[in-house]
Amino acid sequence: MSKVKIIPDLRFPEFEKNGEWVETTIEQVAKVTTGNKDTQNKVENGKYPFFVRSQTVERINSYSFDGEAILTSGDGVGVGKNFHYINGKFDFHQRVYCIYDFLNDVCGEFVFMFFSQHFNERVMKMSAKNSVDSVRMAMITEMPICLPSKNEQQKIASCLLSLDEVIAAHSQKLNLLKEHKKGMMQNLFPQEGEKVPKYRFKEFENDGEWVEKKLGQIAENLDSKRIPITSTQREKGKVPYYGASGIVDYVRDYIFDETLLCISEDGANLIDRNYPIAFTITGKTWVNNHAHVLRFENFDTQILVEKYINAINIEDFLTGMAQPKLNRGYLDIIPIPLPKNPKEQQKIASCLSSLDALITAQAEKIEQLKLHKKGLMQGLFPKINE
Repeated sequence: MSKVKIIPDLRFPEFEKNGEWVETTIEQVAKVTTGNKDTQNKVENGKYPFFVRSQTVERINSYSFDGEAILTSGDGVGVGKNFHYINGKFDFHQRVYCIYDFLNDVCGEFVFMFFSQHFNERVMKMSAKNSVDSVRMAMITEMPICLPSKNEQQKIASCLLSLDEVIAAHSQKLNLLKEHKKGMMQNLFPQEGEKVPKYRFKEFENDGEWVEKKLGQIAENLDSKRIPITSTQREKGKVPYYGASGIVDYVRDYIFDETLLCISEDGANLIDRNYPIAFTITGKTWVNNHAHVLRFENFDTQILVEKYINAINIEDFLTGMAQPKLNRGYLDIIPIPLPKNPKEQQKIASCLSSLDALITAQAEKIEQLKLHKKGLMQGLFPKINE
């Protein structure tokens, strides 16, 4: 392949006069190999990292490599998405590729950043031409990569790694907030078999036991008003169209115009819990037949039910094996613990809502940082033509 010289859109001032970058390939700057172990070799609390085809890093008691390397999945859901950088002792699965032994004028961390930025695009382009469900060696070795001087490589890598550290710190803060909320839920709501919570605001300590009511007793079910619309029949507009997972589209007309609670009726998320199964909708909305719709007389009660449903395991109320379903009959009999005093409901709802607002703001901050990094990488790395 002929070498083509290119320049990025964004450059640090000290390198603006350094000339153009050089396009080469991965195999010309490093070696590429696959592992020779399977998952049977992993051990709990092993001494060394063991890279497998998922984002999770397992452990092992032996190592085959000791040095700087980039690892990526050879097949499975991690293809084109799962990347790791390491500098130390490690081992890896037989369907994981390892890029190692970089040339002296090449910064491994820079290659990692460039590779993780462009390799998914490469996989997607090849998938469009052929059915690609696994990575072939040539897809890595022949991948184009653009290189400036090693000093500039190191400056770019340092900049992006610093941003990664900021993202990691904010992600840790988000996890701590979620753990704090989990602990709050355990303390502010009575546990199974209990009539009062472990923690109670002082002004309500003498208010006696909480009551347990069936969900059908405290909420009016509006499922009969739901109307599903196929994607081809929807008239595009600005009204949110809700399904089991939240907003799935926007339409012109609406069914509801008030504050209501939706609870997923079907889908794997009823078990997996990758996102909330209960969520509040407000204003003009349209809901299809994949989410139950409930109306509460007291908004604080609605908030408590939403938080509680999202915190508990409801598998005992589900039907269906291949497609989990929470039907109306089982929805109505889910037991909900509530304090008798409306003011206590309000205090707990306000506390948990404030905590959720912090969690949402933190999650949005992380997404903004990730978008900033993505834009920065697009500017710092030249576009390559394959």
